[in-house]
Amino acid sequence: MSFRTKFALAILSATVALYTVVGGWMSTRAQQQNDPGAQLRIFESVLDHIQNEYVDEPDLTKVRAGALRGLAYGLDPYSTYLTAEQVRQYRQTANNNSVGIGAELSQYASYLYVIAPVKGSPAEAAGVRAGDIIEYIDNKATRDISLYDAKQLLQGMPGSEVKLRVIRLGARPQVIAVRRAAVRTPVAEARMEADRIGVLRINSLDDGEAKDVRARIVDLQKQGAQKIVLDLRNVAGGSLVEGVRVANLFIGDGTLAQTIGRGNRTLKTFTAEANQAVFTGPVVAVIDRGTAGAAEAIAAAFVERKRGEVVGEKTFGAGTEQELFTLRGGDGLLLTTVKWASSSGKTFLGSGITPSVEVKRPELAEAIDPDELTGNDDDAVAQPNNAAGANRETTPSTPEAATPKPRDDVQLKKALEILRSATAMQQRAA
Repeated sequence: MSFRTKFALAILSATVALYTVVGGWMSTRAQQQNDPGAQLRIFESVLDHIQNEYVDEPDLTKVRAGALRGLAYGLDPYSTYLTAEQVRQYRQTANNNSVGIGAELSQYASYLYVIAPVKGSPAEAAGVRAGDIIEYIDNKATRDISLYDAKQLLQGMPGSEVKLRVIRLGARPQVIAVRRAAVRTPVAEARMEADRIGVLRINSLDDGEAKDVRARIVDLQKQGAQKIVLDLRNVAGGSLVEGVRVANLFIGDGTLAQTIGRGNRTLKTFTAEANQAVFTGPVVAVIDRGTAGAAEAIAAAFVERKRGEVVGEKTFGAGTEQELFTLRGGDGLLLTTVKWASSSGKTFLGSGITPSVEVKRPELAEAIDPDELTGNDDDAVAQPNNAAGANRETTPSTPEAATPKPRDDVQLKKALEILRSATAMQQRAA
């Protein structure tokens, strides 16, 4: 079998996999657009031009890899093409000793985007913030690689250092050095405020966290809490099951979340269990752009079930599950096959959750537009390991210099105000 035929078969396999697994509409026009045969003919035409007219002798192995990466790139940030070696690494991830920097990441306008650093992580300690755009990882431009590859570059041995060129609103681009380390999942925090209001700050929704959150709620009630502020800001990781369990602590009946598959088909429905609800008093949730995934399921349940006001900013919009499909030769396609959704079936990916009471933090009133970034490799400060650029940096990569000045927490203040206003109205009514 010729290489050209093998190449076409590989493309066809990938296209059929995408057609079978990802999305699709039932209209005639959509069927034509998603016809694998029609798409394959386009690929064959491009391949003919490359083979017959490209100025140099093409390396068709690289061409094939680039084509497959492009197929996955057109779907979402979390779907990706993996080489045979990457497939082996993917399956061995749990058995290696590499660690990361402790940040939930996605892509925005092709750049690596920090949804939120994990509290207490190396990334947070070094000064990486939610909303940062990482333009370079060491000398590698993130606009040239997939989200999966970027995450792999951030992995390394404990104690090793990685340099990130970070762009953020209102500051010169800066290089932040982060020392890789294992990240311990932070537990929830709770404290009492005046007027018998408890403030419950969730830092993670990893497996087992709902049990700790439950204990914190019970402890707040013992301290006299009759109202609760549930702070979900910068909670971007974790499992949907754990998010549902936390929502169930406040909502004792009905549907809390769903998972959605191909053709907008409901795969699984998560229903509240009455005996798991432990707090029935007034509650307000607080969200921001760093809220994503499992935390969005909690916020969506509050909004759709009318459990309480949701204060803050529109969330990032994440929450998916991927499945690895092995191709001929050992390559693989890591494809999004499941989306997380609210009780009504509204998926989070790309749309996020809109708060019922919008309160923007002044320092984040305007976001960086990554489309305006040049990605200019000739910029003297562009690459993290560029000696000339390092001498021109105006912002040292130390935690002290990178930490923003304390500001009033206007979102938390609004949440407390809502709960206190509700108490005042109840007192007047009585």
